[in-house]
Amino acid sequence: MPDPLLDALKFRQFGHFIEYRHTLLHEFSYKFALTYTVPTGKTSYQLYRQEDNMRMVAPAPPLRPTQYAEKFLVTSILDGKYPPGSTLPNERRLAEQLGITRPTLRETLQRLAGEGWLKIRHGKSTVVNDYWQHGGLGLLSTLARYGDYLPNGFITHLLEVRLTMLPPVAAQAAARHPSIMIDYLSQAESLSEDTDSFSDYDWNLQLLMARNCGNPVFGLILNDFTSSFKTMARQYFSKKTARLASRNYYRQLGDTIKSSGHKGVARLVKNAMAQSIAIWAEVERN
Repeated sequence: MPDPLLDALKFRQFGHFIEYRHTLLHEFSYKFALTYTVPTGKTSYQLYRQEDNMRMVAPAPPLRPTQYAEKFLVTSILDGKYPPGSTLPNERRLAEQLGITRPTLRETLQRLAGEGWLKIRHGKSTVVNDYWQHGGLGLLSTLARYGDYLPNGFITHLLEVRLTMLPPVAAQAAARHPSIMIDYLSQAESLSEDTDSFSDYDWNLQLLMARNCGNPVFGLILNDFTSSFKTMARQYFSKKTARLASRNYYRQLGDTIKSSGHKGVARLVKNAMAQSIAIWAEVERN
């Protein structure tokens, strides 16, 4: 089993260091930052202390050893350091490189192998899989946590999946719970023009459709992609054309459900999703 105390000691053993920085902010306010520096990157735990109200805030806690190991391995696969078909360093060497215990590394390797990232061969080197061929929903969930390392075309592929999945889901939600859909869509009129408002509203609309369509599996699938879609949406809704297109979509969808129930909803949503793919292509080109 992983030993957190031993992991902490190994961080010291392999030359990692802790740097305290104390910066005067104003007469009664100080900022303390505790930074863990490791050979392959840096994570930070920042602790702010306000002397005037004695409150402490910890906005960025450090990664646990298993989280750090996962991040190193997944991002190294995605950025090509360990391409499909290559082998990882042996367990002892890799554990030393990361500054963690071998049981902690083994736990991470086994979990990633279960998702399809790796193939563990007893007595031989661990092989990196072609994750597109061997992965499943678990792998997609992990992949979604690393938005800065997504492979080329991933967001477009994700939007194409949405194009196929969401129209019938929206139609079922409109048929089963039209009042819920109409009530939410009516709120679009008061949306401000900032990207975060549109991002949150649009994603919550998709979740509302999934959770009211009668099949809870659709909600589980969407939950895995929250971080990826929100990362994409902030870029997408930074374009005025995207915000305008979405306002028209929300209004037309609400009007359609009011006048015709679920009839025409699937076609309307499909057209809007196709338009979003075209707009996203413009975002990527710019």
